[in-house]
Amino acid sequence: MKFQIGDKVVVLHSNDDGEVVDIINEKMVMVDVRGVKFPAYTDQLDFPYFKQFMKNKIVPEKKEKKDKKYIDDLPREKKQIKDKVVDGVWITFIPVLVPDEFGDDVVEDLKVHLVNRTHGDYKFTYKLNYFGETSFDLVNQIRPFEDFYLHDVEFETLNDSPTFSFEFSLTKPDKNKAEYFESSIKLKPKQVFTRIEELKKKGEATFSYKLFDDYPPRVEEPSIDVSILGAKGFKVYDVSQTRQNLEPAKNEIDLHIEKLTPDADTLDNFEKLDLQIRTFEKYLDLAILHHKPAFIAIHGVGSGKLRDEIHEILKYKKGVKSFFNKYHPAYGYGATEIYFQY
Repeated sequence: MKFQIGDKVVVLHSNDDGEVVDIINEKMVMVDVRGVKFPAYTDQLDFPYFKQFMKNKIVPEKKEKKDKKYIDDLPREKKQIKDKVVDGVWITFIPVLVPDEFGDDVVEDLKVHLVNRTHGDYKFTYKLNYFGETSFDLVNQIRPFEDFYLHDVEFETLNDSPTFSFEFSLTKPDKNKAEYFESSIKLKPKQVFTRIEELKKKGEATFSYKLFDDYPPRVEEPSIDVSILGAKGFKVYDVSQTRQNLEPAKNEIDLHIEKLTPDADTLDNFEKLDLQIRTFEKYLDLAILHHKPAFIAIHGVGSGKLRDEIHEILKYKKGVKSFFNKYHPAYGYGATEIYFQY
């Protein structure tokens, strides 16, 4: 290996000085340049000896005599401040390549990093899930413009469609900002294989997915004067007795439109989807309020539109631990299983 951890290096294409902080594989290392960490191929780096040699020449050049200049005549120094790019919070994957028995480079692992390219300082809870089961979890903090290494994932486990889930909150709470924000990425094997082949062709080292652009503002829920509701004949319950007054929860809900209304033929596609989504959200909330451990939404296969809408809702639903759409003996691929945490 040409470089070791702690070696001082020069990035050839930018002439920046840096330091090797991690060894990724025989061809790639992690470099720190002025607090910014990024992966680089070893053939893009060199030791700084030549640069220092050119900077400190053995035979100094003769200085030409110049007329005296006074301090008021000297131009003021202009400092160029390079602005850091602000483009959100990302999850980044670094493929670790190793040669196989035929000498071809194959991916053995993926190094997973959380990259914060915002001015925000966040606490985060991270979980890696396979089919509803947590394989790895971590609670930590990421500072502005920090690259945080999470862990390695074996490349072969991508066939199990892993889900990378995060819950973010501000290290210093802000009354104008949301209490928390959830985001998740589910990797599909075919998409990942395609991305890695593109990386090889372009000579790039990483691929990334954005988790969010800006931390969201707080959404204030409108307050309701319950005395007015009582005067108009509505039943008002004590919050401590809420659960016993709720409609019973279901373990599963069949969202096929003919199961929801006898007038399905009179509805257009938008109205059908709206009814299905409203019904799903109702029974999802009931399942959570009744502290159900799990819930199944039967959406069918079809075009996948209803399934995708349900999955989008689940990504940001507080209380949902995990969800997945895999083959089920009773429903085939037409149902999503949802698991909760309280």
